[in-house]
Formats: sequence, C-alpha cells, structure tokens
Amino acid sequence: MRILVVGAGAVGGYLGGRLVGAGRQVDFLVRPGRAAQLRDTGLRIVDGERVEKIDASCLTAEELTGPYDLILLCVKPDALPAVLDDLAPGVGQGTVLVPFLNGMRHLELLTERYGDATLGGVVKIVTQLDANGDIRQLLPGGQIQVGELDGVASDRLRRHRAGQRRGRHVVQVGDDRDDRCRYLAGPRHDQ
Repeated sequence: MRILVVGAGAVGGYLGGRLVGAGRQVDFLVRPGRAAQLRDTGLRIVDGERVEKIDASCLTAEELTGPYDLILLCVKPDALPAVLDDLAPGVGQGTVLVPFLNGMRHLELLTERYGDATLGGVVKIVTQLDANGDIRQLLPGGQIQVGELDGVASDRLRRHRAGQRRGRHVVQVGDDRDDRCRYLAGPRHDQ
C-alpha cells in the first residue's frame, strides 16, 4: 500500500513516522523548506529522553506522482485549498483520502473535489512541532478513528479490518458511528 502523508508537522510527521516504523511505504508531501530540513536531519520524534530518527521520503508538489492508495491530510485548515491542487497527481481511481484537520468545514471542500474518496478521520495524540523541526510526543500512545462520512458500513473499510496490529496506537475503522474495530497500528498500552 502506497501512503502519502500531506504535511510533516506535529500530526502528519508523527503519524507518518509511526507508519514508517511499522514498515509501511510512506511519502511525505511537504513545502520546499520542510523537505530540505527532513532531507538534512531526518524526521525526528522525541519521546522523553528517546530520540527516534526516521529516514523520511519527502516530496514537494512538483515532484509528486501517483497514484497513492491512501492519503492522510495533516495540514492547517487554511492551507487546504492550495494543498488540494498540490495533491491532485497523487489521487487515482482507488485512492482513499482521510483528513485529520481541525473542524468540519474541510469535508465540503474535499467531497466537492474528490467525492466518495473522502472518509472522515479523528486523531487523538498529544504532540508538538519544535522550532528545530523535531516532533515532540508529550503523552504516550494515541487513537485514530476513520469511517465513512455517512456512518454506513463499506467494503473498503472491511478490507482494512485484517490490517496489521503493530506499535502502540489504536486505529479504529468504523462500520457505523457506534461500532469500531482496531486496525493498522496496534493495540492500546493497556492490552
């Protein structure tokens, strides 16, 4: 599965870094300045005293070719209109887009442009991007919820139920708004 993470800040960098650590094929779509920084220092996730350096594959909009199977949108909401044009070469017939943005207004823009390729997404992690570009994890673990916008079960979500369970995070895929299953990144700390 080819995964594109749009943005490599506190959310995108953290999620993409964890996916790389789980053995996934991940590219980061970033601005030229962040691309240069990541190529120079790598993607660094700081967890207490531990610093994890990840060799991140980063691309700028001019370098992007596609399609990708999954695109995680992890940018500030005001950057989304420009990002929609930037990521267009990465969207193909079977691409799924999952936005992890504040608010809900972005869903209209995404569904207007990419239709049913858009899922809903919620991420619960506590991270911050330091001035030097490091991603600081402030609390362990996290949770991600992904589901169809109408809350109805779909074959594409069922296909992911058999996803690998690795790492320290729970990714839940919903058949409806009340029924969730674990997927992709692994069990909770308490299990």
